[in-house]
Amino acid sequence: MPVKIFLAGLGAGSSRLKSMPASLYIVVEGEDPGFDIFVNGHALARNEGVLERLAISLNVSPLHSFLCVDEESMATLVENGRNQDDSRDSQPRVQWFDPLDGLLTVQILLSHLDYKPSSLGSETAAVFLELREYERVLRKTVERGLQWHLELSLD
Repeated sequence: MPVKIFLAGLGAGSSRLKSMPASLYIVVEGEDPGFDIFVNGHALARNEGVLERLAISLNVSPLHSFLCVDEESMATLVENGRNQDDSRDSQPRVQWFDPLDGLLTVQILLSHLDYKPSSLGSETAAVFLELREYERVLRKTVERGLQWHLELSLD
């Protein structure tokens, strides 16, 4: 199932996803990558729609293009109106991405927000801090030659 369809099912960029306690967090391949991968990701989830449009306008991959949907999030999608049989047949496989691709997106978004801090209104500071967390984790992921993806947690 394409991630964009999954996010559309949850109402990405709309008040439905904003009202859900959600988080976009980083998963690095392997059981223990040897460094702290914790990122908050709540502000990024709340602003996913705006960040998608911003990334596209800046000619970089949107964050959702690095998303791998887990079973729990898929179950939430089913609860939000999808046919369970359809979703079971289209369960996404785990995908891993080159951290340089994610790092490019994060750095371009950070540069833009640094240059235009009013871009996201009152959310800019929180999004900026979370993008810095992503940048830290992705740099270490590059250094160790590992791959990564994002997952959506619906708390």
